[in-house]
Amino acid sequence: MPFRDPIDKRSSARLFRDRDHSARTQANAGSEPRDPFWWSAVLATRAAFAARPGAKLISVPLHGGSLSVSVCGGWRASTSLPDDVAVQLDLYLPYCVSHPGGLAVAHIGQSLDGRIATKNGESRWITGEADLLHSHRMRALADAVLVGARTVRADDPQLTVRRCAGDNPFRVVIDPELSLTGRHAIFRDRAAPTLIVAAKEHGDRRGETHGCEILGVPRVGGTLDVSAIRTALGDRGLSVVFVEGGGITISHFLEAGCLNRLQITVAPIIIGSGRPGLAFPGDRALDSALRPRIRRFDLGGDTLFDCDFDA
Repeated sequence: MPFRDPIDKRSSARLFRDRDHSARTQANAGSEPRDPFWWSAVLATRAAFAARPGAKLISVPLHGGSLSVSVCGGWRASTSLPDDVAVQLDLYLPYCVSHPGGLAVAHIGQSLDGRIATKNGESRWITGEADLLHSHRMRALADAVLVGARTVRADDPQLTVRRCAGDNPFRVVIDPELSLTGRHAIFRDRAAPTLIVAAKEHGDRRGETHGCEILGVPRVGGTLDVSAIRTALGDRGLSVVFVEGGGITISHFLEAGCLNRLQITVAPIIIGSGRPGLAFPGDRALDSALRPRIRRFDLGGDTLFDCDFDA
C-alpha cells in the first residue's frame, strides 16, 4: 500500500468529524478525556520521532494493526480506516515528525469578516467546540504554547491540555514590561512550567516574577525580537512552539518570518466591527502578499485553513 500524502487534494475541504468525541461531554469540569482510538497513535508518533530525531520512518500500533509514518508526514495503515479518521491523521501527523530547524505554528479563530473579538473584547466563543478541541490537541503536540500579555489579561487562559490525552506543554508569556499581576491562573495553578519573556533590561534586573523565570530578549523597532524569542526557546529544547494568541503576537511572528505554519479557523458569522485577526503596519502592495500552500479542513461548522510557509 503506498503512503498517503497528507497534502493531496488540498484544494477541497475535507470533513473533520470526530464521532467518538461528539458523544461525550468534554466541557464538564473534572471529566476524564476519552479519546478516539487514532489519537493514541498520533501521540505515539510524536513521541517516537522525538526519541529518534534522525528516523526516516517509524511504526506505531493503530487499532489492532500498525501505522507507518515517514519523516515527510506521509503515512499508511495496515488496516483500512474510515475516511474521517484518515482526514484527522492527515491533519495531525505532519506536526508529529522531526523538524530539525524547529517548528513554530500559530492558530487563530476568527469570523468571516476577519474579527477575533468584538470592540469590547468579547471573544468566547467565536469558533465552536471542534476548534477548541483542536487547540488542545495542538497543545499536546507542542513543546511550548506561547501567548502575549494581552491574551492573558483578557482571557486568563490556563494553556493546559484538558480536552484530550497528552502532556501539558511549557507555557510562555510575552510580557515586555512585566505588566501582568500574579492574579492570573497561569501564574497560580503550577500546572506546567511557565516562562515570562520580557525586554532585556527587565530580564537583566530581575531573575523571576510571580514564581516564574524571566527571559530577557532585545527590542527591535519598539517590539521584542521574535526571532530572538524563537532562538532562545529552541536553545532550551522547546523546538515545537504553538503560538496561540493573540492577533498582535501572531502578526509579529508572521511579519518577521518566524512562523512555519499558520492555522486560521473561520466561523460562519459576521461581527461587522471589532478587533482584526492579522494586521501588518503600513500599506502593502498586493504582489507582496503571502501565498502559503493551503490545506483545508471542516471543523464542525467552522473551516480550518492550514497554511504552510515552508512549502
